[in-house]
Amino acid sequence: MGDKFLRDIFYYNNYYLDFFEKLKPEVQKKFNWTLQLIATLDRVPEKYFKHITGSTGIYEIRVEVGSGIYRVFSFFDKGQLIILLNGFQKKTQKTPKNEIELAEKLKKQYFDEKGKK
Repeated sequence: MGDKFLRDIFYYNNYYLDFFEKLKPEVQKKFNWTLQLIATLDRVPEKYFKHITGSTGIYEIRVEVGSGIYRVFSFFDKGQLIILLNGFQKKTQKTPKNEIELAEKLKKQYFDEKGKK
């Protein structure tokens, strides 16, 4: 992994941090590793960072530890700035629709707040 940061990562309104705090230490460590990968690699493997089909530019950050599967939604702002949103533990094959809807709502809220500043 390169040390040079190609992207900045921003936590929107503690949604990610609240989720992160509840995770086991080994899952937290894997999330930190994955976020560093996303921040420093030019081409991030889809295994870790994937666009959600049918969304308005929502991406999922994917982490697996043992049999646990975890996802955090994110999107881009101003090119190389990645905004982290809600996270959840994935328990089914399909990504829960309500989690995607929440991510879309939070993304809109982010841009609405940004527009008022």
